[in-house]
Amino acid sequence: MLYPVQNERRIKFDLSGIWNVEIQNKKNSTVKEFTIAVPASLNDQILDVDIRNHVGDFHFKKKFFMNPNLIDERIVLRFGSVTQSAKVFLNENFLVEHYGGFTPFEVDITNYVICGENLLEVVVNNILDETTLPVGCHIKTGNNEKVIPMFDFYNYCGINRPVSIYTTSKTYIKDIVIDYDVKGNRTMISPLITIIGEYHKISLEIIDEEGKTIASAYSKHASLIIENTNKWEPLNAYLYTLKVRLLDEEDKLIDTYSEEFGIRTIEIKNNQLLINNKPIYLKGFGRHEDFPVLGKGMNEAIMNFDHNAMKWIGANSYRTSHYPYSEEEMRLADRNGFIVIDEVPGVGLYSRFNPDVTKNVNDINTWEQMKTKDAHISVINELVKRDKNHPSVIAWAIANEPAGHQKGAKEYFEPLFNQIRELDHEKRPVIVPNIVNATPESDQITQFTDIICLNRYYGWYIDHGELDLSILKLEDEIKKWHSLYPEKPIMITEFGVDTVPGIHSIYSAPYSEEFQIEFYKRTFEILDKLDYVIGEHLWNFADFSTASNIRRIDGNLKGIFSRDRRPKSIVEFIKNRWQDKVTTK
Repeated sequence: MLYPVQNERRIKFDLSGIWNVEIQNKKNSTVKEFTIAVPASLNDQILDVDIRNHVGDFHFKKKFFMNPNLIDERIVLRFGSVTQSAKVFLNENFLVEHYGGFTPFEVDITNYVICGENLLEVVVNNILDETTLPVGCHIKTGNNEKVIPMFDFYNYCGINRPVSIYTTSKTYIKDIVIDYDVKGNRTMISPLITIIGEYHKISLEIIDEEGKTIASAYSKHASLIIENTNKWEPLNAYLYTLKVRLLDEEDKLIDTYSEEFGIRTIEIKNNQLLINNKPIYLKGFGRHEDFPVLGKGMNEAIMNFDHNAMKWIGANSYRTSHYPYSEEEMRLADRNGFIVIDEVPGVGLYSRFNPDVTKNVNDINTWEQMKTKDAHISVINELVKRDKNHPSVIAWAIANEPAGHQKGAKEYFEPLFNQIRELDHEKRPVIVPNIVNATPESDQITQFTDIICLNRYYGWYIDHGELDLSILKLEDEIKKWHSLYPEKPIMITEFGVDTVPGIHSIYSAPYSEEFQIEFYKRTFEILDKLDYVIGEHLWNFADFSTASNIRRIDGNLKGIFSRDRRPKSIVEFIKNRWQDKVTTK
């Protein structure tokens, strides 16, 4: 799927702004009307608790004007994401239904749009259950409904990413896959271009960062050579552009599209991760798309700040926990040179999940309860199709903390590993961050992963505050994993402690800023001893909103920044470590 652009042949305009929204009160059948800014989550824009907690449909409506000069073009309506599902109508005509709240979808509206004013309606639904990803528990009692998320972040809903309309000719470039083969400093580019309709000529150009055409061809099946290749390097990105043009018999332009790409190699060898044949140590974060008022709404200013803050602190990587992030963020990661582990919304795959992992019970078998297989196949397809050309993406995460120790986990996941490896033309590493309950002795999933990824909270949920004991347990477990899979690198994809901004303790008591520093200091001492540990992703970059419960007062507070991006004391400590720590071990 190509990102929507405006160029010399394509027109694009967005439908951001204020939308009208209606919900029906299920208790008394009254209709509530209000306005919501798009793109953004709706929950925190309003002060009515009944609307904020509403479960079910939200009817979004927006009028737009279609210029008669465009009416002979192919006209496409595109959504960056609608969370969690959507039904779309134009001028009272049903267009499309989409399930999954974190990937884009589009529909050809050429036969439904009219010159002049049009009415667009999007029925947004926030219900999660045992068939959806993420997984939720949908409880309905009479007129009362609620969704209990089986994960530890707030179930924000709405039109969280841009809505746009773009045009093409009736003959158009539908998709581009940029495949390449690197031999020393020479790279052969072999693009796979999907074209709908008839054309007379095609031209391909590779353009460098200075705007110079360095290779060209005139066949859809041509290969192009880049001599003296500039590699895409972590935090030192170099992006080329492939420009495709379709021409008619009179050499008039029919359609054109330019796709940026970077050239880099990825390899796992001798339990190390190699990028461009050099071992890399991953320093960074698990994160969330989360900010006050916006919820999970895409905001480029906040996104840009977060990237600048990560560069400033010395990070080189992050994981899109626990769902695909916006296309705008992926493009920014390409430009900034961040290494990204790209994750599908495969979270909640653990029946009776509790953020306190010591409270998880095993009397219900997850894989006998879950009906998420179709959703899982779909989101893997959509993610790879969307992000296939991003040089920043160096690995795929196809789930987070599933019940990998329960009977049926192997049968559930093995086909998904096969699926994503078949889809990805680059054959990038595939991971699943492991939950502590899935021990080295019981886990059924890690056998399929390329990197052992551990989410571990020793010293917090396990042996709370007992750092002397917790670091011994962490070291012992890491060594057990290494003995089982000596060829695989190991990465800590989550570790951290809740820290209340402004709470201090001379005894480094839990929840204080001093304890957060001591926790990471002691943990790093273990990681630095083990040369097969290839990365550390702190949990979390910033505090984030969750459903309310006894352990979540004002959300999850494990961030090294507060939710509104104020630094905690730990920031200076991490900055000193990461700026002094060499990228390779």
